[in-house]
Order: sequence, then C-alpha cells, then structure tokens
Amino acid sequence: LLVLSAFILGGIITAPFNWNLSWLERDPIPVDAIPDIGENQQIVYTEWAGQSPQDVEDQITYPLSAALQGIPGVKTIRSSSIFGLSSIYILFDEEVEFYWSRTRILEKLNSLPPGTLPADVRPSLGPDATALGQVFWYTLEGRDTKTGKPAGGWDPHELRTIQDFYVRYYLNSAKGVSEVSSIGGFVKEYQIEIDPGAMKANGVDIGKIMNAVRNSNKDIGAQTLEFNKAEYLVRGLGNIKSLGDLEESVVTVNGNTPIRIKDVARVQFGPATRRGGLDKSGVEAVGGVVVARYGSNPMQTIENIKVRIAEIADGLPVKTLDDGTESRVTIVPFYDRSGLIRETLGTLESSLSHEILISILVVIVLVMNIRASFLISSLLPLGVLMTFIMMKAFGVDANIVALSGIAIAIGVMVDVGIVFTENILRHLNLPENAGIRGKRMLQVIYESTTEVATAVLTAVATTIVSFLPVFALQAAEGKLFEPLAWTKTFALFSALLIGILFIPTLAHLLFSVRFEKKRISRIFSLVSIALGIGFLLFYGSWIALALVGFGLNRFFT
Repeated sequence: LLVLSAFILGGIITAPFNWNLSWLERDPIPVDAIPDIGENQQIVYTEWAGQSPQDVEDQITYPLSAALQGIPGVKTIRSSSIFGLSSIYILFDEEVEFYWSRTRILEKLNSLPPGTLPADVRPSLGPDATALGQVFWYTLEGRDTKTGKPAGGWDPHELRTIQDFYVRYYLNSAKGVSEVSSIGGFVKEYQIEIDPGAMKANGVDIGKIMNAVRNSNKDIGAQTLEFNKAEYLVRGLGNIKSLGDLEESVVTVNGNTPIRIKDVARVQFGPATRRGGLDKSGVEAVGGVVVARYGSNPMQTIENIKVRIAEIADGLPVKTLDDGTESRVTIVPFYDRSGLIRETLGTLESSLSHEILISILVVIVLVMNIRASFLISSLLPLGVLMTFIMMKAFGVDANIVALSGIAIAIGVMVDVGIVFTENILRHLNLPENAGIRGKRMLQVIYESTTEVATAVLTAVATTIVSFLPVFALQAAEGKLFEPLAWTKTFALFSALLIGILFIPTLAHLLFSVRFEKKRISRIFSLVSIALGIGFLLFYGSWIALALVGFGLNRFFT
C-alpha cells in the first residue's frame, strides 16, 4: 500500500497534463505537440560584411568545412554561402551527445591554424536548439494605455532599438530560453556621408577617415598618477556617445589646422542595410523569436516567457501622441505554440479518459461483480500514472505520438486485470472456499495469482518483444515511432506490476468484507443506472442505454 501510494503521488507529480495543484509541487514531463524528428546537427555562422557569395564560399565556407570534417562523430557537412554570410550545417551520428558535439566544434574553431580565415573574421556557433526550437514569436506595438487598442506612434527603428537593447535581454534570462532573435524594423547606426570635393581640398582619403573613426571610438588607460600622497587613475575617454563626438574626430592636421570629420563629411543617424523584414497582416512590424533550449520543456519555457512579459510590461516606454493619447510599447504574441500543445494534450487527455471510462463500463457489465470491477478498473488510471513516472525516468517526452502508445496499450492492460481478478474470483467461489477469511483467504488469493502469473507474464512479454523492431528504427523514423514503443512498453510493464503486486492486495482487502448479496445486487443495479444516465447526458452513446437497461433488469429481477 505504501508503494501504491508512492506510485500515485509520483504519477501526479510527473503527469504532463495541466493539473493545477496548489498543495503539490509538480515536475511534469517535457511536453510538445509533435516529436522532434530533425537531424542531430549544429550550425556555424560566419559573417563577412560586403563580400560576394563566391568570395565567402572560397575563403570561409570551403576552408571551414574542410577543417570541421575531422571532428569525431561527424556524418556529413552541408553548407551555403550568400552575400556576406556563410552557414555550415554539421550533422552528427544519432548516438553523439548534443552538447559534446558543441564542445568539439568550439575546440576546432579555437585551434584553426593562422591564415585559415581572413583577418577579423570570427565564426560563431548557433544556438543550442533544434529545428523545433522556435516556440514563441511576438511583436512590439504601440497600444493605448487606457483602452489597450493599437495606437501607433512608434517608428520601426525606435521599436527595433527597444527590442535589441531592452526586451531581448530581459526575455533571454527566462529559464529554458536559448536565444531571443530580433526581426523586423531598422537597426539604428551612425552614418558618414563623405564629400569628395572637401576630401580633395583637404588632402584626405577614405582610409584616413576610417582610421579616425576607429581610433576615436575607444577609451584609453594611462595607468596612475601619484599626487600629494594620493593615487589618481588617468583615462582617455573616447567612446562615441553622440553625433557631435563623431563630428569632432580629427582626421588629419594640415599646417597646424586640424581637419575634422565634419569638415569632409556629413554625420547622421540612419538605418542599417537589411535583407528581410517582418510582416503582420500586411503591415511592417518589429518583434522577436524565442528559441527554446535543447532538452528543455517547451511548455514550461513558454510559461516562463509569459511571466517575463508580464514583469516587463509596466517598464516599457510610453509616448504622448499629438492627439493626447498615451501610447505604450506592448509585447503582443504573434505565434504561441502553447495553444497547439494544449489542444494536443486536451485531445489525448479526453481520448484516454473516454477510453478508460468505456473500459470500466464494459467491465462492470460483463463481470457483474462490483468489487471485481473496481479491481480491474483501478488498474487503468494507476497504470497510466506509473507510465508517466517511467517516461520521466527514461527521458521520453510527452507528445501526440508518445501518448498514443498508452491509448494503444489500454486494451491489453484491461486483459491483465481481468485474468488475475477472474481467477481469484473462481477460486473464492469454489465450495471448499466458501466463507473463508484471514490467512486462508490470503493463501487462496496467493495461489490463484501465481497460477496465472506465468501465463500473463508470457503474454505481456510476447507483446513487448513484438515491438523490438520499432526500437531498431533509425533516423527520423526512429525518432517518430520509438516514443510510442516506449510508452506502450511502459504501460504493459505497469499493468503486469499492478496485476502481481496490487490486485492481490486489494482483492484481499475487498473480498474480506462481507455484504448481503441481495442488497449489494440492488446497489450495483442503482450504480449501473446512475452511470448509464450520466454517460447518456454527457456523451449520448448507445452504451449508456444498454447500461441503463442492464441496471433496470437486475433491479426488478
């Protein structure tokens, strides 16, 4: 009974369904709508601004691909080169651990021989996520602080700046998030428009202007200066903080006259060149993509993101428009996978509940013994809870395919309970066992259980063995169907464990209690009628009418 209680509690803790239990801290199985059948891959990005695809291919993609071939466990390497960007997809064998492969790639990138890549080119490793990692998209919109309706008033570059320097960092700190990528709008930057005539008159070329900008935008330390027994830090402050700082940067000196950037060029703010955008209902928008970390619980990650959004909502900027409306930047969900996950789980939860309920009704009608029916019916929900515990222990995520394995196994689980319970009833109804109690009943239950245990074990083992070819599947097929095979195996093993351990125990407790048969028969009939009426009202099935008719027949006979 203690073990039974532990299994029930553990199943409730690990169940993937949205059970809000304030009295119990839950640790549910990672849950997603569909299984991740993507390749075991890592991505290496390398930016080389302004270079043609051919140059990127020859000087970055090819040398990097050749160097990364030597990593242990690499199956194949795919690459693509576009304007200013190289993307290399490294596919590993399925048995290679995800983070181990990332470590090997970083070691290889850090040990590249000098001259392998052009100067100032730094390859970077992609986020630790899979192809199904994009779980949440959002947009930043100006909303009326009073009505919550769209109010506008924010430029795309303003929204992108808020996203890049405020929202993105805050959301990225949520548990389970690998990366928050910005999309849409315009990236704000300093732009210098040179004047060829002024450059020629002052003897300045583009190289000098570039060096002036590069050398002006940095702080310089000059150690310390001791004065009057005190030590002072000496610093040269040079970080650019405004257009004026950039305009006053000295390019060169002609005849003791400094030539500044503003003398040969015009400095202004402007948008960076872009090759993409975000469209929402035909209108340009600014937003972000939340990528869940590999191995995290997507459902829990989305909930963590929503908590962060609620925390940051009041701190987002507010602007008063010309008509007096106060427009606050608001984070609006654009794509939220939690809805799909909830619908998937809701469908499966409903299907499992109906299947268990129908099985219980059929058992009650056919066995015609309320205590035996309780024994058999208790196996189903308990077996499902035990399956959740094993899914958590073996790292099997809950999705539509994995939970379908439980639904497939319910018929076999009922058979296990029926075989054990029917054999116990058969022995207890023998003339020589009439009216037995105590140790004698315990001995009879033990003998009746062991009598069929070997046959049941053989039957369940045969069913489990028949699924071994599914475990041999590889690549996408294996990732798709292995969770179903695992959950079906877990459910059958749970049913066998319940049949051997718990059904005899509960049978001894239930059958030790004596009732008046006629009264129990009437109670059983009333229960059947009540269940039939309830089933008829909620589900409207012919099974309900059959159950009501069965109860009325037993009540009046």
